[in-house]
Amino acid sequence: MADENQRPAAPNRPGKVTLVGAGPGDPGLITLRGIESLQHAEVVVFDYLVNSAIVEHAPASAERICLGKHGRSRIWPQEEINRLLVELATAGKQVVRLKGGDPAIFARGAEELDALQRHGIPFEVVPGITAALAAGSYAGIPVTHRQLASAVALVTGHEQDNKEGMALDYGALADFPGTLVVYMGVTTAPSWTAALISAGRAASTPAAIVRRCSLPDQTVISCSLGEVAEKMTGENRIRPPAIVIVGEVATLSDSLSWFTRRPLFGQTIMVTRPAAQAATLVRPLGEFGAEVVVQPAIEIVEPEDWRPVDDALAQLDQYDWVVFASANGVRFFLNRLLAQGWDVRRLGRARLAAVGPGTARELATFHLHADLQPEQFHAEGLAARLAAEAAGKRILLPRASRGRSTLPDELRAAGGSVHQIVTYRSRDVAVADEQSRSRLAAGEIDWITVTSSAIARSLANLFGPDLRKARLASLSPITSATLREFGFDPAVEAGVHTMTGLIEAIRESV
Repeated sequence: MADENQRPAAPNRPGKVTLVGAGPGDPGLITLRGIESLQHAEVVVFDYLVNSAIVEHAPASAERICLGKHGRSRIWPQEEINRLLVELATAGKQVVRLKGGDPAIFARGAEELDALQRHGIPFEVVPGITAALAAGSYAGIPVTHRQLASAVALVTGHEQDNKEGMALDYGALADFPGTLVVYMGVTTAPSWTAALISAGRAASTPAAIVRRCSLPDQTVISCSLGEVAEKMTGENRIRPPAIVIVGEVATLSDSLSWFTRRPLFGQTIMVTRPAAQAATLVRPLGEFGAEVVVQPAIEIVEPEDWRPVDDALAQLDQYDWVVFASANGVRFFLNRLLAQGWDVRRLGRARLAAVGPGTARELATFHLHADLQPEQFHAEGLAARLAAEAAGKRILLPRASRGRSTLPDELRAAGGSVHQIVTYRSRDVAVADEQSRSRLAAGEIDWITVTSSAIARSLANLFGPDLRKARLASLSPITSATLREFGFDPAVEAGVHTMTGLIEAIRESV
């Protein structure tokens, strides 16, 4: 690495460093400008406290450099970070430097900007939501209040050892007519709380310790200023990251708290759908307060041979019905139609059937309407609904590489001529993510969603007896029957066989 005090030769294209505030933890709290910066990054340099989901806004081709994690890897010293940023920008790279919270609030952003400024490197600063404001909002504590606090002071609990000039004036802080928010004050709590009390702040002053604010495992401990040090030391001590809010506004946490009152707060739920489909559960479960662990049990890929599909597409005008038993079937079939140079007019006279609302919604993304949808969202329901229409009709059934034969069998029995084509392959995930496996084994997963028989079988192979260490939420009686075949009883079963129905079943059982 280049010495930051030596200016390397200028590249043909100038680089730039953008310091972006990643917010307090929840990936949804980054600004739109921050996301835009990430989307154009060639290199992302990020702190361990930055939520990994935020980094995924960067292009897949972007280099990702983590600056270390406590207990896992070496933590980069600030001087080394400064040199890295200078080196990358001097090489002409577009660099995003992600920092937890806001780059200008106790984040040493000024030191990095100073190094860039000395080397003539262009930079931009994108503000972020700082922990003080986030912790207040997520803990139900307005840090300013018309009656209780007309001012707020952000204070560091860990000053630089060799800092020149006056240290914190605890007398002024003790007399401060408002709220104090203390950053980085966990390990130093005995000293700064004692200093405040000695300077005249009452030990009985209300306080709140907020750990991992905005994240599913957020913890809020209400206490007094005199009790803060006790909560942060000893066997049951609070671990960083945490901040402390000191002042009368801390008494409002119980009445104004909303985050921890969400119906699934405190629940850890494993979502096992294929990665591309996980969002249909991840987002709403997160909105209800759950911590979501994504561990796909199956993956969805293209068929080994597209020729049977292409042949069917070439003869679409010969079919009376195209019947879709899954959203995957819709997506792969119609994307192939478009890839072959046709558009939805190719469907011509064919009527469309969808097994349920999710499949119908996928059709709607292609501007197509399902002519038929059963009241019961499974193969039996679809077959029963189509039986009266099947006699003498040619029916095309785009489907997975594996699955039950119920639908084609019953349609043939009703007099239909059924042509099945494999539009996608469903295959088991062979090895679970190590963190998912270890968390399940340790009893840290409360629920596992099981949304198909294929997923049920794969989960039994992936986790074996450990599957009993979590409650299983089944999408349908058919999925439940498959689980029982492997010796696992579902704790709940969706009354309505949709993702919304599955979530509702979990909510009702918590």
